[in-house]
Order: sequence, then structure tokens, then C-alpha cells
Amino acid sequence: MKATSPKISVICTCYNQEHYVIESMQSVLSQTYKNYELIVVDDKSTDESPAIIEKFQMQHPEITFIRLEKNGGICKAFNTAFKICSGDFIIDLAADDILLPDHLERGVKIFETIDDSYGVIFGDAELIDAQGKLLCLHSERYPHYTIPQGNVYESLIERYFICSPTMMFRRAVIEALGGYDETLSYEDFDFWIRSSRIFKYRYEPHILVKKRKLKNSLSHNQFKVFNRHNYTTYRVCTKILDLNRTVKEQDALRKRIQYEIRQSIRTLDISLAYKYCLLWVKNNSRQYYDRNSGALP
Repeated sequence: MKATSPKISVICTCYNQEHYVIESMQSVLSQTYKNYELIVVDDKSTDESPAIIEKFQMQHPEITFIRLEKNGGICKAFNTAFKICSGDFIIDLAADDILLPDHLERGVKIFETIDDSYGVIFGDAELIDAQGKLLCLHSERYPHYTIPQGNVYESLIERYFICSPTMMFRRAVIEALGGYDETLSYEDFDFWIRSSRIFKYRYEPHILVKKRKLKNSLSHNQFKVFNRHNYTTYRVCTKILDLNRTVKEQDALRKRIQYEIRQSIRTLDISLAYKYCLLWVKNNSRQYYDRNSGALP
């Protein structure tokens, strides 16, 4: 690649992923696109992850390794690395996921074809188990033709359709957001909502990542009783209430709240269900001007 090619910062966050972190780091070093930096952050792991990363770094001194003294969560770990990174584009990589070799190169080529109003690109993924065996494709659940592009804010309120590890985003996006919200227990829903309010999204119907599905993962545990991540979802919904501008966006939030109330009851979290009911009332009390239907009564 030419020296003038855009630089990509891959931020790899690790917490107790000793069995997978080397494969994750190696997937970055094996990229066909070479103008990148790899910053690995260990969020005070209690397993052998730090020692494994340090040993690997000795063999690959171009890797920057940050070993946090206190566990602060994925959002804080990412922000710590972002403060020292220098890339034009950013990839947020979990230490149990694997980038396919052309991920970076393909991402840069896509960004070269779209204007600055597009801040995020994302694509398809292979979902694998702990041993690396293929389970299915992300697109089997979310077919390519169903994926919206451009202004996806309203769509993201109503449903999830993005596989987070496939994303590459402009540095300007995370700068505009002031980084991840460190008061939250997970980052992607909040990032999607806040960034899509400002920037457009572009979908690439190509497999970019192998995403590992583990029993202790966020997606696996989201329906457990009193899961702290459910309260992060509620916090994001309160942000949506303040970000919404149209009747359709209000309707999308109404559907989201209905879904979350059902999930709260399913997990016996009556307190959270009550919070969502109050949010439902606040959402319904808002009035937005719609050019086609006029103001809400």
C-alpha cells in the first residue's frame, strides 16, 4: 500500500479471553492491508490473558499493549486506547473475534467510494462456537435484502440488525460522540443510536469477521434475571427519547419499549418494567411536527 493510504487503528479489548486472544491478534497481523496499528487493552483479566499478550507482543513489538490496573468495563477500556490511537478509521475488536484477511482492505475501498456523510460501514459475519466451528451466518437471520442503509436511525431504534465486530468507522464519528459512554455496561446499542443520528451507515454484503458465540457472552446472558446489561438498554432508550425528531421515530421507540417491557417481565424484573412504563408515558406525551399528518394531538 502507498504511504499516503489511510491508517486504521484496531483496538482489541480483552477480558478473560486467554484461549482466543492470540488468534484475534494474529488475524490483525495477517491483514492484506498494512497501514494499521494494533492496540490491545487488557481490562484487568483474572486469567492468563495479560501474560499471553505480553509474550506475543515480545514477538511482535509493533503491537501496543495497555494493561489496566483496575477493571472498568469495555467502554472505558476502548476509550483508553482511543486516546492514544492515530488512525483515520477505527475497528473495535473483541479478543475472542477474528478478522478475515481482507477486512481492512475492503473497508478502506468502500470508504473511498462514499462521501463523508457516511461514518460507519458494516457487513456479514460467520458465527462460530468456542472451538471455531461454523454455526451459521449472520445473514441467515438478517438477509442482505432486509438491511437498511443510509439514514438507519429509525430502523436501529426498532430492531437490531448489525453485527458489531464487522463495523469500521471514521475517527470523526467517535470524536463527535466523545467516545463510548463509560457509565454503560455495553457499547454497541448506544453507539449505533448516537452515531446514526449524525452519520449515515453503509452495508457491505460480504463476510468480514468470525464472531465467536460463547456461553458467557452478552448475547447469551441478556435474558437472565436482573442482568445489568438490561439497564444499559433502558438508559439508551431514555437517550432515544431526547434524540427523536419525528412521529415515525416516536412510533419506533414505542415498539422498542413494548418489546423491552415484555423482556423485563420475562426476566421477572418488575422494577425495570415499571421504568419502561414511565418511559412509555413520556414518549406518548411528546409532540412532533409531521409534514404529512401535522402535529400530534
